[in-house]
Amino acid sequence: MSPEELHAIELLRRVPYGRVATSMRALPFLALARHIVVDGEVVLRMHAGFGYHQACNGSVVSYGADNFNSADSTLWSVQFTGTARLVEPTTTELELFGPGPHFVDGAVFDPVHMRIEPQLVTVHTLDGHLSERGQQYHHAL
Repeated sequence: MSPEELHAIELLRRVPYGRVATSMRALPFLALARHIVVDGEVVLRMHAGFGYHQACNGSVVSYGADNFNSADSTLWSVQFTGTARLVEPTTTELELFGPGPHFVDGAVFDPVHMRIEPQLVTVHTLDGHLSERGQQYHHAL
């Protein structure tokens, strides 16, 4: 793995959730997912009830996560792009995910898992003080 890929994986391990992006019936969509990193691959857990996993399975997807809601002075985002495949997680992987939510939009959480073997990995950072960041956002609005 390249230094950038290793850095992206290290950053991804700092946050538990991100967003998977692909298209469904020719329209783009984003879906929330829990992730873990195993052997350089990203494993996702999503709610099966929406059917998003069916659109992702066998398709090229992008998975992104960030620390934008943190108090860190350096903000980062990572993106992993590759083909997603439905998988049955191992016992160890299930332990790494931890417990899932009880409900998703009022329905009982029904987990489904996908593995992404990254073919393209990007990392972007924004450096600055939090007070400056808040002022920049305020002025941009």
